[in-house]
Amino acid sequence: MITKVLCFGELLLRVSPAPNDVEEKQPFHLYMGGAEANTATALAGWNVPVKYCTVLPDNFMSRYILDYLEYRGIYTSSILFSGNRVGVYYLDRGADLKSSVVYDRERSSFSELKRGMIDWDKVLRDVSWLNLTAISPALNQNVADVCLEALEAASRKKITTSIDLNYRSRLWKYGKQPIEVIPALVEHCDLVMGNIWAANSLLGTSIDEQIHEKGRKEDYLEHAKATSLEIKERFPRCKSVANTFRFDSDKDNLLYYTSLFTDGKQYNSPEFRTKGVIDRSGSGDCFMAGLIYGFYNHHQPQDIVNYATAAAFGKLQEQGDATDQDVFTVSKLRTDNDA
Repeated sequence: MITKVLCFGELLLRVSPAPNDVEEKQPFHLYMGGAEANTATALAGWNVPVKYCTVLPDNFMSRYILDYLEYRGIYTSSILFSGNRVGVYYLDRGADLKSSVVYDRERSSFSELKRGMIDWDKVLRDVSWLNLTAISPALNQNVADVCLEALEAASRKKITTSIDLNYRSRLWKYGKQPIEVIPALVEHCDLVMGNIWAANSLLGTSIDEQIHEKGRKEDYLEHAKATSLEIKERFPRCKSVANTFRFDSDKDNLLYYTSLFTDGKQYNSPEFRTKGVIDRSGSGDCFMAGLIYGFYNHHQPQDIVNYATAAAFGKLQEQGDATDQDVFTVSKLRTDNDA
């Protein structure tokens, strides 16, 4: 039986100012996103069987959303209908989620999830990989409990699990600090992806406060290795840790590279550079999809990190939250960059 990757998290609608060339006709554009949905979309485009689990209100708009997900090749049978609204966020043109973002997610259908609402035995019966992010448990304690419920169910079934350590400080408003919530989730994860600063904020790993003063690629990558080893020591189930580094030297120049620590060795990607970024949203989700794509297909570690990095970098040149890159496009970007 061909097993699927399951992505679990909140589907969001994104509203952003329209690009300059069309803003007079239509001042805003609407995109469909959400970190886990973005990862699912990338995987489906790379021919990985993937299904998506979220919660949507039972209305005509949700039917259009399901039609679109299925059009993109994502299985939607695990989507639950409950509540009254889809979460929304507002993002400035070309902005980063850490800067110009406004969330409108309170009382969304997903945010009202509670333990027992999802039949995980049913949802996971054809799944070999479960992926979620640290965004969902930032919403409230009930959703954090459901994330743990999902990971515990996957652990019982010996399903591979992964978590993206997205840190969204604007979401943590319910009286808990991330470090009080996220470690219990990571205890059940085989792959942890993020960066050295997110790991510090969410897991309490060590951080060199002078790392930016050193500023050398070698220092950042050595810190990534130290963070990876610390995570693996604290969380024995964890087999692989990935770290990303994205630096904007000014408005038009960007440097991107990553690392993957697995099987006792760190594998570093090539550097990618660009002048001009179309959209920063979804790049990390694409990187996670690239990691899952590589591990799912049993690729070699260096090939896994190289592909994931190229995919994430390519996403920076696409408008919207989810990528339209196919395997050929990502592979060509890798080849062109190496040349």
